[in-house]
Amino acid sequence: MNKTSSEAVNWFSAFLEANPDLASGALKALDVAIMPSFPLLAVAAELLAGSGVLYGGQDVSAHSFGAFTGEVAAEQLFDLGSTFAIVGHSERRAYWGESSQLVASKARRAMEVGLTPIVCVGEKLEVRESGHAVAFTLEQLSESLQGVELATGQEIVVAYEPVWAIGTGKTASASDAQEMAHAIRSFIADTYGEEIASKARILYGGSMKPANTAEIMSQADVDGGLVGGASLKIDSFSQMIRAAV
Repeated sequence: MNKTSSEAVNWFSAFLEANPDLASGALKALDVAIMPSFPLLAVAAELLAGSGVLYGGQDVSAHSFGAFTGEVAAEQLFDLGSTFAIVGHSERRAYWGESSQLVASKARRAMEVGLTPIVCVGEKLEVRESGHAVAFTLEQLSESLQGVELATGQEIVVAYEPVWAIGTGKTASASDAQEMAHAIRSFIADTYGEEIASKARILYGGSMKPANTAEIMSQADVDGGLVGGASLKIDSFSQMIRAAV
């Protein structure tokens, strides 16, 4: 929950100016997507048009239109040109008590209208220290994908975000990120098939910054990053994009 509308206009304009190769299509090997607060999506739609930068919502309702005050429908996100919708972010799970069953409902709802859900999973510090991080995260993922049907694997993105590494300055090691990403891909293969698993994108999120992006991204099963605080600073975000390429 950052930036006013006028601040967002300045940020998007400065970001595009600092990254002209995004608009030129020179970075075709990489998708760059920004998920601003809901009131800023119209700003994103206007300023990012034709830039090659994708965007989407930080959340989405499990419901379609109706008497659901405060919710944002998948159709509303899609109508604004959104590509993605984050579901199950650790903050939504922690502060609003969202269950994995609700996350699955949101993922299915997003997919119904053509959005790509970014399904977030990850463990707290006590789970990591107990040695059950992989088992916990895969169970959470299984519940968060209940009823989700995949034909190619490109319909969803899975983001592993260890809760203990979000905004704390602590970062999972590259080997930790790879271990979990590999476990997630293996789970998708067991559930949906090897071909689908090979095309599903798996992100790492949790105190990513320019200094660790290249090492984390170089892991075999890590396809990208879910960047938080570092994305608010254009210089650091731009450096991470270069490192990812």
